[in-house]
Amino acid sequence: MARYTGPSWKQARRVGISLTGTGKELEKRPFPPGQHGANQRRKVSEYGLQLREKQKLRFMFGINERQFHRTFNDASKMKGIQGENFMALLESRLDNLVYRLGLARTRRQARQLVNHGHIEVDGGRVDIPSYRVVAGQTIAVREKSRNLAIVQEAVEVSNFVPEFLTFNAEALSGTYNRLPERAELPAEINEQLIVEFYSR
Repeated sequence: MARYTGPSWKQARRVGISLTGTGKELEKRPFPPGQHGANQRRKVSEYGLQLREKQKLRFMFGINERQFHRTFNDASKMKGIQGENFMALLESRLDNLVYRLGLARTRRQARQLVNHGHIEVDGGRVDIPSYRVVAGQTIAVREKSRNLAIVQEAVEVSNFVPEFLTFNAEALSGTYNRLPERAELPAEINEQLIVEFYSR
């Protein structure tokens, strides 16, 4: 299944949460897109709820179904709670950590920075957005890319870096300290519904 490349605002309204993290998508029209979006009163089935939760998380990280499902399977091999492990693995993606460090304003922007070779991990260039960063590794903007407007603007407005990361604004680099805990992961996601969806 190809990655969705259409309007992210329409996608956000479909699943009912902000996918950019700004909340702007839902300010004017907090209902699904389409002619009958504002008047939908259908009762959603259990399967429908599970599917919507899965799509919510998948759209949030902007990845295709195959990558999403593969990560879910990897989480099943880890000790602990599968749903929480799954979300922690998604958070460990390089594009997501670039976003979390405040080097990009959205995950889509972060993915673009990685794709175009502007990011390095432990001193080596990595251009694969799905690259899984492990605890202790350092993520940085490459020296020749530090003056990029997209990075400078993002750093200027960024004011929160989660505790599982350490950020050095001068060096435009950060360290991934550990896997995030559940309290540090998106509160609007019910990961148990996603586990149930894939367990059907």
